[in-house]
Amino acid sequence: MKRTTEFVLGLLGGIFGFIGAIMALLIGGVDAAISNSGESDIIGLGWAAIILSIVGIVGSAMVKGKPKVGGILMLIAAIGGIISISLFYLLPCVLLLIAGLMGVFRKDKSKNIGVEA
Repeated sequence: MKRTTEFVLGLLGGIFGFIGAIMALLIGGVDAAISNSGESDIIGLGWAAIILSIVGIVGSAMVKGKPKVGGILMLIAAIGGIISISLFYLLPCVLLLIAGLMGVFRKDKSKNIGVEA
């Protein structure tokens, strides 16, 4: 079965996740510069969001061959991303969550070919 919907939603979620993570890194850099501490917790969470975005893109690439594994990877990316940088990862979370749930729960129609009802 073609899983183009899951692939496109997961890919868009990963790309928007990168954008949100870069915004968090920029804000974390400004926070570190203003507070003169040299580091910020937001920077670490931004890097975590970049890693989770990569996991989401890998999951979207895997969803055509192994839909359950790809769906689980996208679900992990969605949940982890919303925990790490909540506001910046809202749109990617929704896209990855929908794609992940579709990848896990959607049934293949090709298994019933040749069976009459």
